[in-house]
Formats: sequence, C-alpha cells, structure tokens
Amino acid sequence: MECLFRTMAAVTAIMVLLLGFGTEMGSCKVVQFIFGDSLSDVGNNKYLPRSLAQASLPWYGIDYGDGLPNGRFTNGRTVADFIGDQMGLPRPPAFLNPDVDENVILEKGLNYASGGGGILNETGQWFIQKFSLYKQIELYQGTQELIRKKIGTRAADKFFAEAHYVVALASNDFINNYLQPVYADSWKYTSTGFINYLTATLQDQLKLLYKLGARQLVFFGLGPMGCIPLQRVLSSSGECQEKTNQLAISFNKAADKLLADLSRSLPNASFRFGDAYDVVEDVINNPQKHGFNNSDSPCCSFGENIRPALTCIPASVLCEDRSKYVFWDEYHPSDRANEIIANEIISKLGFLRPNATDVPAEAPAPSPALGQTIK
Repeated sequence: MECLFRTMAAVTAIMVLLLGFGTEMGSCKVVQFIFGDSLSDVGNNKYLPRSLAQASLPWYGIDYGDGLPNGRFTNGRTVADFIGDQMGLPRPPAFLNPDVDENVILEKGLNYASGGGGILNETGQWFIQKFSLYKQIELYQGTQELIRKKIGTRAADKFFAEAHYVVALASNDFINNYLQPVYADSWKYTSTGFINYLTATLQDQLKLLYKLGARQLVFFGLGPMGCIPLQRVLSSSGECQEKTNQLAISFNKAADKLLADLSRSLPNASFRFGDAYDVVEDVINNPQKHGFNNSDSPCCSFGENIRPALTCIPASVLCEDRSKYVFWDEYHPSDRANEIIANEIISKLGFLRPNATDVPAEAPAPSPALGQTIK
C-alpha cells in the first residue's frame, strides 16, 4: 500500500509539472502594458479629480461602445487600441479603474498612460495632476509586486517577460514644456540640448523597464506636431509651424537610434521604434487621398470664430461627418486618423499575433460617423 501511495504521489507531481497547476507554473495570456500621454490614456485622468487634462465630458467617446466618455481623448479608439486588436492582444484597462484586480491584470494587462504626462517630470505641470513616465513606471513596479504575490515569482517573471510594452509620449515635453516660455527648460536648453536631455532621460527609463522585465517594447515616435490645429491657430498664417515639426523630426531620429542601440546592447531585448511621421504628414498635406476633407481644424470645437477651445465640451459644435476629419479636437487625431497611423506602424514593424486564437476583449467599431450638430 505504501508503494502504491508513493506511486500515486509521483504521478500527481508529474501531472502538476506537465499541466502547470502549481502557483508558479501556470500559463498566462500575453498581455500589454502601455505607458503614455493623452494619445494612449484610456481613463486614468478621469480618476484624477484635480487634473485639468480631462476627456470625461461629451463628446469624447461618441464613436466608441455606448458613446459615453470613457477617458480616451478622441471620438473613438487610440492607436494602441488598433495595434493591439490587430495583434490579438486584449485592451488593457486604465490602472486607476476601480474594477482592476490581479485577475484582470493577468487577463488584460494595464494601461498607465496619463493625459498631460511626459518623459520629464516637469512637463505638463499646469495640468496639476498627471502621471509622468517615471511615475507610470513606479506604478508598474507596484503591479509587479501584486502579481508576484498572486502567482509566485517564477510565473510572474515569465508573465512580464512575455508581455508586450508600448511607450508613447514626448509631444507634451515639447508642446507643454519646451515651447512654453513659462517653463525653465525653454530658456535653459537649445533645441539640440533639450533633445539630448530628453533622450538621455528616456534611455534611463527604458533601461529601468528592461530591468523590470520588459523584453518586447515599441516606442511610438512623434508626428508633425506643428500641424495640430492648436499650433496652426496660434500661428499668424494658420499654416503648420515648421520649427515645431523640425523638433519632432530631430527627436524621432534620436529616439530611433536609441531604440536600436538598446536592442543591440541589452540581451534578449527587442526595442523598436514605431514611426508614422511620413504617413501623418501625407494625410495632412493630401487629405482627399486618404478619404478626408479636413486636416487643419478640429471636428469638435466652438467654431472658427472662437478658437482655440483646447478641449471638446458639451457646448462644442461637431462636424457633419467625423470620419472626414483628421483631428478630433485641437490636440488629438480622430478615430479614423488613429487607424491610419496604427496601420502604418503595423506595416513597418510587421507585428505578429501572440494570442493567435484570441479575439480582442473589446472590439467596438465606431458608430456611423455622420454626426448631429450639437450646440
């Protein structure tokens, strides 16, 4: 009988090893962890009560799901939403979403992006509350501790190493820092010096993410930010501000080199640069070619005589057809523009589907873009 018990115990132990029933042997889904600013925020700022960077009022989210504001700074989906869907990855909820627990993280990952956030801690101070990239990484460290307690160190390390990481920010470091004379960085640095400072800080942050387990990471480059409606309306001619665009081009070049250098120097790292500058520039310069009829003003605004309105609010007027506008508000692209940007990045980087049998956790297509004019 004792021999039988030993045999049964051995068989049970083998089954545990083979099927992964142990706390440190469970197999986990491949998920995303997203770090960024308002272009990737899916609701974190909504839970920051003193933040002035908010997308919590109509008509944000009008073409997403039930049409109610969800924290995204656009009418529909973000670039990260589109890319994740194409890769078969679940859409990660906002870190501050009260429904998030360890099981949700293991199933969907997390999004730490915060409107107004930047690579630099000092960026976006006038928004009062926002998460800088360093703060987002600090929050991610807390997430790791939770997951280790849940599934054990070995399984957690595997989970975080297999996850996909998106880092998408820097525009605020220019628009809401360097280009504003009220910030010390605007007079402390030359443009080259500021870009060097920015990329050196980013390098330290990406190395920290690597130390924390990130192995597959994409950094989204900047678009022609001198052509966003806010920059146009602040210029005397109404044209794109080429100085601002040149800053974006120079930063992209430096960031591209940084990502390549890190991939070569960090073992098992695949750190890649997602560049969509050229396609966004072409969309802006040749909107009809891409199915748009407006690329210089926001779909949601107070109208041409009262600009810039900065954000979209219930008193704003919506354009007649949201699918025909490149920009949703003074800062942010529309759902349709985000789709084009995402497709360009997917095409350049040749993304594969890690969860081949999965469907996106949420895949709401925009409702018909023909919109009522609301006053």
